[in-house]
Amino acid sequence: MTLPPWLEPLPDAAEQRALDGWAIGELGIPGLELMDRAGTGLAELVTELAPAGRIAVVCGKGNNGGDGLVAARVLRERGREVDVLILGSADEYKGDARANLERLPGSPPEPFAAAGLAGAGAIVDAILGTGFAGEPREPAAGAIEAINAERDRSVVVACDIPSGVDGSTGVVAGAAVRAHATATFHAAKPGLWIAPGKLHSGEVRVIDIGIPPGGPAEPRVGLIGDGVLDGIPRRGAESTKFAAGSVLVCGGSPGLTGAPCMASESAMRAGAGYVTACVPATLHAIFEGRLLEVMTVPLRDTAGALHPMAVREAVERAARVDAVVLGPGLGRDPGTVRFARGLASAVERPLLLDADGLNAHAGELDALADRKGATVLTPHAGELGRLLGIESGAVQARRLECARRAASEARAVVVLKGDDTIVAQPDGRVAVSRGGAPALATAGTGDVLSGVIGAFLSKRMDPFQAACAGVFVHVAAGRQAAAKIGPEGVIASDVIDALPRAIR
Repeated sequence: MTLPPWLEPLPDAAEQRALDGWAIGELGIPGLELMDRAGTGLAELVTELAPAGRIAVVCGKGNNGGDGLVAARVLRERGREVDVLILGSADEYKGDARANLERLPGSPPEPFAAAGLAGAGAIVDAILGTGFAGEPREPAAGAIEAINAERDRSVVVACDIPSGVDGSTGVVAGAAVRAHATATFHAAKPGLWIAPGKLHSGEVRVIDIGIPPGGPAEPRVGLIGDGVLDGIPRRGAESTKFAAGSVLVCGGSPGLTGAPCMASESAMRAGAGYVTACVPATLHAIFEGRLLEVMTVPLRDTAGALHPMAVREAVERAARVDAVVLGPGLGRDPGTVRFARGLASAVERPLLLDADGLNAHAGELDALADRKGATVLTPHAGELGRLLGIESGAVQARRLECARRAASEARAVVVLKGDDTIVAQPDGRVAVSRGGAPALATAGTGDVLSGVIGAFLSKRMDPFQAACAGVFVHVAAGRQAAAKIGPEGVIASDVIDALPRAIR
């Protein structure tokens, strides 16, 4: 399950161990040398972020602590005042960590005490490494809490992963360091980019420790890079509006007419050549007045809610297009729920389900597994929780696990939205967005994302790449809109306007 080249690999704990073992065993790079490079890179990041003041380095007993000891040695050799605080006794250190304890110049390490952190300009967290999972026990838990208590007064730099964060998943089961920055070695880890771990990591700096490309590990998680845009088909001189991709957007209900409009308009801005909106007949005039470039089709409804009897015409319309977006503004009327389920089951074109198109399938994810066409789901945590029959908080706590579970059960590409938007395939491969577009935290931007991915699906892109490209473009457009008018004032239509530049 090799990742595509536009994903930057994020090895989990087991995969990174395999890479380290390969470098030491097959390539003959001494483990002590890898640790030295890691600790030196950590020291350089600390120096950059805290060029003056005392430094407290808190070390656990494993290799993470060994990296911290190297950083302490390098910093002392460069003239910095460094206190080394260890958890446990010096006799408990083994292997490379023990060797670096013995190489430490100056004052010997002291047993950890919270008072040793007071007044430090920087604190280095080298307690628990990327192999950690679960809830920290004492004395690590107490040390983590003490570091967090000093966070407002000291720069906190984590070694490889903030202690308490599961580096493979981003799960935080107990106390976890809230770092301002993390120096991670060879490659970033999934837990640094997936919430809640992402919220503890601060700036992520990758330190090259000399492990070459290749090796036995094949990571299944990667960061989406701008190379994903290379797979978007572009219009040529011979293109027609139909060759550019045609999209059917189906949704709308009283009070929710804006959602299908934004999905339709964003599909156009993302390059679809022809967009049709199937909407409730009693609300048809609203859509006719707003959607100048989009064809509208009135469907049978009851007081503005789409009726189950409208499925047949919607299926006929869907057969004429390249992709279908179902759900924006759909509403939760019982008849509309039956409409959504019937349409999703019958449509054979690539289908994106969003909003109430997802809610219509609450607890019935497996019903989507039998679809003939590709399926893309774009839930937020609450919607994914309803699909899986669990609370949204449970989704937020284990985002990677829940996205993978949903993708497997539905045999669909699942786009779990957030600053760390996760795109999961049924085979377990996952793409993660770098995020960093707080302007997208406003009503309607989810409809924009649906339209963009719908447009890319209509261009016959691979569903996984279409979803990843849509996520990447969506974030880029959010950033561009924020740069133009400020993040607090951005609305969904601003993001739509920025889509062509983001794609370019």
